[in-house]
Amino acid sequence: MGMLVLGLVVFLGAHSVRIFAEGWRTRGIARLGEMGWKGLYTVVSLIGLALIVWGFALARQQPVVLWSPPAMLKHLNALFTLLAFIGVAAAYVPRNRLRARLHHPMVLGVKLWAFGHLLATGTLADLVLFGAFLLWAVLDFRAARRRDRALGTVYAPGAMGPTVLVVVVGGVAWAVFAFWLHAAWIGVAPFPRA
Repeated sequence: MGMLVLGLVVFLGAHSVRIFAEGWRTRGIARLGEMGWKGLYTVVSLIGLALIVWGFALARQQPVVLWSPPAMLKHLNALFTLLAFIGVAAAYVPRNRLRARLHHPMVLGVKLWAFGHLLATGTLADLVLFGAFLLWAVLDFRAARRRDRALGTVYAPGAMGPTVLVVVVGGVAWAVFAFWLHAAWIGVAPFPRA
């Protein structure tokens, strides 16, 4: 479990600089340059992600079961993760209505992904992993909205075409991940074949 926690501290720590240390980030960018800062951020994030994957795999070898969620919650998680994939797509497709309305759809997607997985899983490792991501997403969303208000950020209205593209891309990515890649990469089949 220690490796998982270390990975979460490194990964979410890197992603929390704008929440807790905006001034330090600004000074870091001034010292290293935009590309240097992004390079350092990327390396630290990848190290954290690798530690999370490794730590979670180790923790799953001897799971500490806290509860057994009913099957209904696994189905609810499927809906939440579909919406999460759409949220991630909305963060990258320009001029879509979801981003115009939600402002930070990727962070909301992380919230849905983490919350859904908390409902559908029941081990201590799941609680640590998804609980940490949910807490981070709540704090990051609040900080991002606060920054938007302070800067007077205005989001342009979205159009229908890009919004449809967001839903299609998010839906297809979700289906590929849920039906094939999740089992191959994570070792758990959300929709086991008969």
